[in-house]
Amino acid sequence: MAETVWILGIHMTKFGKHPDKDLVDLASEAALGALADGGVSINDIQVLAAGNVTGGPAGIGQQLQKQIGQTGIPVYNVTNACATGATAIRTAIMAIKAGEADLGLAVGVEKLSGAGLLGVAGTARADGEPWAPAGRFASVAPMDGWVGTETMPGVFAQIGMQYLNEHAYAGVPLELFARISEKNHAHSTLNPLAAYTKRMSLEQIMNDVMVAYPNTRPMCSANCDGAAAAVLISDAALRRLSLEQRRRAVKISASVLTSDPWTESCQVLPDVSTLTRQAATTAYEAAGVDPADLDLVELHDCFATAELIHYDNLKLCEPGGAVEFFESGATWRDGRQPVNVSGGLQSKGHPIGATGIANVWEICQHLRAEGGQRQIEGAKVGLAHVIGLGSACGVHILEKAA
Repeated sequence: MAETVWILGIHMTKFGKHPDKDLVDLASEAALGALADGGVSINDIQVLAAGNVTGGPAGIGQQLQKQIGQTGIPVYNVTNACATGATAIRTAIMAIKAGEADLGLAVGVEKLSGAGLLGVAGTARADGEPWAPAGRFASVAPMDGWVGTETMPGVFAQIGMQYLNEHAYAGVPLELFARISEKNHAHSTLNPLAAYTKRMSLEQIMNDVMVAYPNTRPMCSANCDGAAAAVLISDAALRRLSLEQRRRAVKISASVLTSDPWTESCQVLPDVSTLTRQAATTAYEAAGVDPADLDLVELHDCFATAELIHYDNLKLCEPGGAVEFFESGATWRDGRQPVNVSGGLQSKGHPIGATGIANVWEICQHLRAEGGQRQIEGAKVGLAHVIGLGSACGVHILEKAA
């Protein structure tokens, strides 16, 4: 069994609108980029995990092979909500750790520009009156517009407000969350692959279109097109490669995937906090690191409200201390623990199937000292986090090669 798995090569496309490219085009660009970055070819790959959520050609992995090389290897087509890319990485890692492969390729891709608001899958209600409860979603999901909401901006707005209420926050929620968004839009100006690279003032963010209080439009993740891919390699195989390939390899110290645990509470509504806390706790134990050891974090800021609660869920602060942690300035690029230096999902964009790998890509740039103008100097340990409602949470802790 391979004790350690490394990222040998990794690549992401420019996120944004790509009307001239389909899913296979984008996936191919990312996959070929990752192979080139690792100094290997498709002939070296022994397992492929391909992630996509919103639907393209049946078997996106097999369609991708037709573009970059069909070698007869096993292909796993992965769908796991917003954690799809992280799940693709995890799938390749498991194959390597099981001894079935020395090199694996994980790819995530999505075409989402112009998709509009996304809701919980499979919970659409009939338009007719009167509403009649039916099925296990009857108690909550079909009541959008009558009681609560099932659209993502609303769901995460409620989660953020609940956190502030539980911890007796006395400030103005709109301004607090707008300042989180202000940080991420400022960070994005240094990321040429982000969908949006325009800095926004606090006033612009607060006065933009209100989507679901306190989330205005700039506080929401940007639906866009994009792909990302990573080449993974066993420790034994890495030792046979060149010094330069080994120098640039990034160690995967922990790879964790969780889902909602059973509770006596509602079995329909997702709990984005508990499964993230469990994933983070397991990852820190597996990697042998403490949250304070992290030099940077890429977390799933699908909305500004989500970023705040995940400071707490990932144990970057004391329980209940997310507001104080943010207000200390720690999460800015020049702070003691930068968060979402890429610009986050609010600026970088959120092509669902690609996001989990793109977050890992960002961490790798800094650990390799290849982050350009946004480089976090001396970065040695980073954490990449994604969460998908349904629910799934992926956490990867990465370390610089010795």
